[in-house]
Amino acid sequence: MTASLLATGCVYRINIQQGNFLNQSAVDTVKEGMTRSQVRYLLGTPMVADSFDKERWDYIYYLKKGRSRHVDSRRVTVYFDGDKVARLDKPTEAEAAAQDASAAKIKNGRVY
Repeated sequence: MTASLLATGCVYRINIQQGNFLNQSAVDTVKEGMTRSQVRYLLGTPMVADSFDKERWDYIYYLKKGRSRHVDSRRVTVYFDGDKVARLDKPTEAEAAAQDASAAKIKNGRVY
């Protein structure tokens, strides 16, 4: 019985990563007037392409590393008018800096 209690504490938990990693410099490069293909080149294929609204692409990134309770998540939404970017919902510079610092901690394995 003691061995089973000790073994449960040593269970390996895999990293859960979903979506496109959103590099802030690539996100900042996206500007109004760019085409869909230019956005796809910079950010990759959107995680969610809305079936009901073809003029909106959602980019979502989620990372939970092993046993850590900390989650790194980012979200960028691109709105199109025809084939051109009409507007972009993205994190503010302060939020982006905090997300980058958080991602660096997770990458270095210093978040528990």
